[in-house]
Amino acid sequence: MTVEQPSVIHVAVSDTDLDLAAHERAVADPRAGAVVSFQGVVRDHDHGRGVTLLEYEGHPSAEAVLREVAAEVAADPAVYAVAVSHRVGTLKIGDVALVAAVSTAHRAAAFAACARLVDEAKARLPIWKRQVFTDGTEEWVNCP
Repeated sequence: MTVEQPSVIHVAVSDTDLDLAAHERAVADPRAGAVVSFQGVVRDHDHGRGVTLLEYEGHPSAEAVLREVAAEVAADPAVYAVAVSHRVGTLKIGDVALVAAVSTAHRAAAFAACARLVDEAKARLPIWKRQVFTDGTEEWVNCP
């Protein structure tokens, strides 16, 4: 029996809408008993302040960094496949900014791998976030 190597199926930094179901389909694998996915959604508040929109700007290396993160997660022998995307541009409340999906044989490994994928992406991606608040002020945050 040949053991298939884990793979990074999809990685993107894009200014278009992100599709959670497409990421889940991308990591589907007949060996997988678990597919865990995550959507980071733009919320209407941050630290007690109302938010009207977010704008993400990515460094030209952002997709390469995201690919490195995905490859590290996919290197875990429990992981069958990884798909992850981050959106850039102006996003309104309810828009999806980050999508991640992983497949593994069992749920615990899938939850752990997806959490690691999201946490590492947020920690390492060279993407700047501008928050515009309901009072008209703004701030730039979250760039490593």
